[in-house]
Amino acid sequence: MQQFENIDAYISGFPEEIRTRLSQVRNAISSAAPEASETISYGMPAFRLEGPLVYFAAYKNHIGFYPTASGIRNFEKELQAYTYSKGAIQFPHSEQLPLALIQKITRARVTENRQKAAAKKGAARKKASSEKNKKTFIAGLSAPASRALSQAGIHTLQQLSHYSESQLLALHGIGPTAIPKIKTALSAGGLRLSEQ
Repeated sequence: MQQFENIDAYISGFPEEIRTRLSQVRNAISSAAPEASETISYGMPAFRLEGPLVYFAAYKNHIGFYPTASGIRNFEKELQAYTYSKGAIQFPHSEQLPLALIQKITRARVTENRQKAAAKKGAARKKASSEKNKKTFIAGLSAPASRALSQAGIHTLQQLSHYSESQLLALHGIGPTAIPKIKTALSAGGLRLSEQ
């Protein structure tokens, strides 16, 4: 597989007519995803925005467009005029490029990547918050009380809220002085001990 330094280098290796078509695809993608970065990936031009976005390449009889599986799946009705598979679409050199469709698919991929990135960041924040709560409430307890909770599999405030005061006091290492600290930690997290 030939390695290219950038998209310009990739495009420059083709005859003028194909260079024009490749540039049209590149410009359509760029206008639909102006914040995306250009790169070469898998030996072909690619755009990235919060992860891989779309790829394209020139072949003897067509331009290949690779918007990932979701980019195909979500536009199958509009792709009926083209040969396509799970992850690739072929735009024949004998036909005009569907630049508006390329832009539409690219914009959908931008939205998808941003949603995935936001969900991932939200999950990471939630995990970090949970870890912070865990460290905070356990750090305020005596070593025997911390060990008792850990041995009982209680690592988060949410888990702790499923226990009643009497259940906690039955754990070896939890004494009456630990209960006020536990209640304070739960209260700070908007929780309380079970009434069971």
